[in-house]
Amino acid sequence: MISNNSIIAWVKLRSIFDVPALTAKIQDLEQLAAQPDFWNDQDLAQKTLQELNDLKSHLQQLEQWQAKLEDARAILELLELESDEALLQEAETNLTHLGRELDQWELQQLLSAPYDQYGAILTINAGAGGTDAQDWAEMLLRMYTRWAEDHHYKVHLLESSEGDEAGIKSATLEIDGKYAYGYLKVEKGTHRLVRISPFNANGKRQTSFAGVEVMPMLDYSVTLDIPDKDLEITTSRAGGKGGQNVNKVETAVRVVHIPTGLAVRCTEERSQLLNKEKALALLKSRLLVIAQEQRAKEIADIRGDIVEAAWGNQIRNYVFHPYQLVKDLRTGMETTAIADVMDGELDPFIETCLRHDNQMVENVV
Repeated sequence: MISNNSIIAWVKLRSIFDVPALTAKIQDLEQLAAQPDFWNDQDLAQKTLQELNDLKSHLQQLEQWQAKLEDARAILELLELESDEALLQEAETNLTHLGRELDQWELQQLLSAPYDQYGAILTINAGAGGTDAQDWAEMLLRMYTRWAEDHHYKVHLLESSEGDEAGIKSATLEIDGKYAYGYLKVEKGTHRLVRISPFNANGKRQTSFAGVEVMPMLDYSVTLDIPDKDLEITTSRAGGKGGQNVNKVETAVRVVHIPTGLAVRCTEERSQLLNKEKALALLKSRLLVIAQEQRAKEIADIRGDIVEAAWGNQIRNYVFHPYQLVKDLRTGMETTAIADVMDGELDPFIETCLRHDNQMVENVV
């Protein structure tokens, strides 16, 4: 068993990188970066340094994988001379970890779309289901926050609108980290919950819905001129619990881009000015997608069709009663470990969906 794993790992490693070509490319970029006029074009210099750092990271990762595999092979050679259960377990553990890391790397190779490496802006909106739907939206907010934290991403709550009795009507998360958008883009759509309603005195089963929208978090420093006449800016009280200004001063800012209907709202900061700047930056990040491709269709490609969060539109079902099951309707992936999923263990669903989508593309091609 270990011998087979070792062979498979070696095959994967040798197919992943052409080490001589990788080393030569690094040397070429280092020589370029050492030129006196390298920083004359700062944008190009930054991109070159980013590529250089990425290549060095790839090479370092390969060296680490090779070292782990060499350790496992050394243990195997010792085991041929003398049986040792502890050494056997160590070799199996090392190869198992190596296999997982290689699988994760292979998965990242599927994230090759233009915006996949960016952070993500994830918005949750309560759909059909009244108070239960608003409670469900808050549960999803916790789930995605846990997922992001488990992956060591930086998470900021940009906006949250409290529900009438419980939960939230909407919320927007900024999830900052490499590939956050690439992973989370498969989460956009309608999520359906079935459970015994805690808000129903008769203890009846309730079905409720929440919609998830995911956009890439583009560089806020980009220049994008938006005419004032194309913007509708309104302020309101932030609402909910928080600092001294909450419910006293209109610090929350909502910006609508009139030509496209895109709207963002920010309540994260304590001052109206800072929230306005943040909201405008978020709006620019969305509009830049259109500007870069010079066609309005781009926003539909990335944002996806806006569908009502209600019956018939869901991508995933979460059943708490009469049995426990989470099932993705696109791939058939399912699990009964619903508590783990609600604690942020979404990777099996995300990975299965990414591989499924990639296979669909290959079949079309």
